[in-house]
Amino acid sequence: MPQGIDPRTIDIPFSVPFVHRLRFTDDVLGDDQNILLDVLEPSGDQLPRVQFWLDECVADAVPDLRTRVDQFCRAHADRFLTPGNIQTVPGGEVVKNEIHILERMLKCINHADLDRRSYVVVIGGGAVLDAVGFAAAIAHRGIRLVRLPTTTLAQADSGVGVKNSVNLFQKKNWVGSFAVPWAVINDAKLLSTLPDRDYVCGFSEAVKVALLKESELFDDLCHSASEIPNRNAEITEPIIRRSAVHHLNHITKGGDPFEALEARPLDYGHWSAHKLEVMTNFGLRHGEAVGIGVAVDTVYSSLVHGLPEADADRVLQCLAKMGLPLDHPALHETDELFAGLEEFRQHLGGRLTITMLEAVGEPIDVHEIDESSMRRAIEIVATFASENCNSQLRNTTNA
Repeated sequence: MPQGIDPRTIDIPFSVPFVHRLRFTDDVLGDDQNILLDVLEPSGDQLPRVQFWLDECVADAVPDLRTRVDQFCRAHADRFLTPGNIQTVPGGEVVKNEIHILERMLKCINHADLDRRSYVVVIGGGAVLDAVGFAAAIAHRGIRLVRLPTTTLAQADSGVGVKNSVNLFQKKNWVGSFAVPWAVINDAKLLSTLPDRDYVCGFSEAVKVALLKESELFDDLCHSASEIPNRNAEITEPIIRRSAVHHLNHITKGGDPFEALEARPLDYGHWSAHKLEVMTNFGLRHGEAVGIGVAVDTVYSSLVHGLPEADADRVLQCLAKMGLPLDHPALHETDELFAGLEEFRQHLGGRLTITMLEAVGEPIDVHEIDESSMRRAIEIVATFASENCNSQLRNTTNA
């Protein structure tokens, strides 16, 4: 033992190898079903057990979805076993707010005799992916999870992530885990019945990651913003793909996949977004709250951290052209809203660390927020939203 080294203290850094599998398909339960089939690897000479979970909102919007999943299972019965029925859970934040649903999911996993080499395949929006993913992560300390996101938000952002969670104590994602999904399959057909409001929501996360990672993507978003509500696939699908890849690269190459450091830059604009969701009893969609949060933090960055005012204005224009709301009465309840800063700090621990912008593609970490300037940023965003709404009303009237 080298001199000066305490033999009773042993610190050995080590890393655990993971593979993050991301696939893009046009019809994963149809012509592209081999892509799903290929990720369901056998375990030696044993057929893997596969349990399917469906978001009830998606199942209601796509009446033949359950039938298509059942046909997929029957057609490939020689490749995997499907114990029990196809399972469903409520869609939206309900699935994360009701803790008894988590218990039911665990009971279903136990009843199906799934093990660590079994698969949970979940088809749904981000909240359902979060909740079912958490159940899979804690059953047997981890069952292989395959995500099929059905919203633009989940395909562009959360579905690619390594976080799973449910809400507790009126706090977003208070109970959760980090677990790398076995595979994520972004399927274009699964977006076809998504309501327009939810379709647009996902692009707030694309704006967020573009501001952090790629000025060219932000330029493209500004140029295409007014076309996104029209659901032009030639425009929207490449944006979703680029956003997903940026998120994936940050997780796999950014050096902090499980958020052990002070900052979590992919949560730009989220300190207020998470609080706004709770304050509105989740009346605001996550993507809508993120749009507001990104707008406010971008304007704050222009007031305090040198982001050019013209770039801040471009962000507001881009989000507005997409049809995202930029104001809500809860945004002006600033005493309660600013409590979200402490909740954001507690969630990660250590000192407060918030990501802001010095320029597009140049994020910085700050450790304090000037509340007076943040209130001013909120006023600027709200004024812009009001003027933009009035302008749209005048244009509609004149038409």
